[in-house]
Amino acid sequence: MTVPLLSLQGLTKAYPGVVANNNVSFDIGTGQVHALLGENGAGKSTLVKMIYGLVKPDSGVMLLNGSPYAPSEPRAARADGIAMVFQHFSLFDALNVAENIALGMETPPAMRDLAKRIREVSETYGLPLDPFRTVGDLSAGERQRVEIIRCLLQDPKLLIMDEPTSVLTPQEVDILFETLRKLKSEGTAILYISHKLEEIRALCDHATVLRLGENVGECVPADTSARDMAELMVGTTLQTPERSGRDLGDVALDISGLSVASPGEFGTALKNLHITVRQGEVLGIGGVAGNGQDELLAVLSGEIQTAADAVRLNGQPVGNLGPTARRRLGLLTAPEERLGHAAAPDMSLTENAMLTGSVRESLERHGFLKWREAQGFAERIIHDFDVRTPGPDNAARSLSGGNLQKFVIGREVLQRPEVLVVNQPTWGVDASAAAAIRQAILDLAANGAAVVCISQDLDELMEISDRFAALNEGRLSTPRDTRDLTIDEIGLMMGGAHGMEVAHV
Repeated sequence: MTVPLLSLQGLTKAYPGVVANNNVSFDIGTGQVHALLGENGAGKSTLVKMIYGLVKPDSGVMLLNGSPYAPSEPRAARADGIAMVFQHFSLFDALNVAENIALGMETPPAMRDLAKRIREVSETYGLPLDPFRTVGDLSAGERQRVEIIRCLLQDPKLLIMDEPTSVLTPQEVDILFETLRKLKSEGTAILYISHKLEEIRALCDHATVLRLGENVGECVPADTSARDMAELMVGTTLQTPERSGRDLGDVALDISGLSVASPGEFGTALKNLHITVRQGEVLGIGGVAGNGQDELLAVLSGEIQTAADAVRLNGQPVGNLGPTARRRLGLLTAPEERLGHAAAPDMSLTENAMLTGSVRESLERHGFLKWREAQGFAERIIHDFDVRTPGPDNAARSLSGGNLQKFVIGREVLQRPEVLVVNQPTWGVDASAAAAIRQAILDLAANGAAVVCISQDLDELMEISDRFAALNEGRLSTPRDTRDLTIDEIGLMMGGAHGMEVAHV
């Protein structure tokens, strides 16, 4: 029999209050694309951290090409040919792209040679990067590109990819998949983690499913429906979000002729935006990463302030107000970057609940925090949005990416916003949690809130949006009713080739 490239045999890892992995066993063959599926908190991240040398198993063994494999640190794993693209970016904001990539190399070449190689590889993958751009000025999508290219430069035997397409467009995903198939043909094995089950069906040869830390089944994705895989992951019937009929009310959010320079040197300026969103309406905004999404959310949140009448909330000028004043009036936002922007990594969930909920949930009085009320609010978020964590005292960084996303979205939804603006609401979230988040957005709208959903998941936007517009180089396309749209038309809108001369929404 052929010896597998990597064999996991009875891996177990426990933390205080939770068993992350319990007796997990499966094999990954040379040249195989192997999917690792599971809900948020199922144990996927802990498992790949053991493979990559970040965590030591409590029991069980790993074999690499038939020989014992127990990396003491990621450097040892890389030396054995294991590379990993992390879901949470491990980059230094103050350094440029080439410097960040050099830090992950044992013997980096001269910077000029490395920069040339980065340009070549990134352009080959269709994810162009300027090696001398400062990482702090990059969008989330561009930062993901740095992670992917850094790993591919290592010429790995096994490439671990944790949600690599979360911030890529469909076209970029297709290009990435071409690259992965080429790597597969050359003998590289790929362990692929994603909640996008149609991607799994299109790319992966085999899938292992984890639930509550245990291996509960395996399947051939091409022969298994996305729904069947999702239900194997959650262990129950999957509920599909339902859009109830609703009448639209008055204009809740009105942006008129908005032009704003980006605060970052390499950001995207917003150019003559006109946006109206009515009570009970969901406006979906799509676009390739880095086309003004972050700037738009910053303008709406109050992080970037404008002339007072450039942004109106229920007819009231708010463009010159900061985030706290806007929250008091009912305009709430949830940014794309959950760890660092939406949540403070080292603060507890109670403290993070207080950070944005203090005004609308009355969590402070005369400058003093009402700790018991803040903890109760955090517990309500955890309960209502099924956040998998031992409790509200745990730090935000201790949560899996998907569970932190559920917490961030739940924190805003439960504050009963009049207008909610959210960027990438289900980034890195499993099928069950994504359905719950989308249903929460639809329920908000059904109760009269206006919602702006900025997302690169086109299926998501078509599922929950009443109207769709696309951002391209800071300009907004003419909106279309989602019932009349095709994917080809959406692609044209995202590329700036369809209706960009008319910016009024």
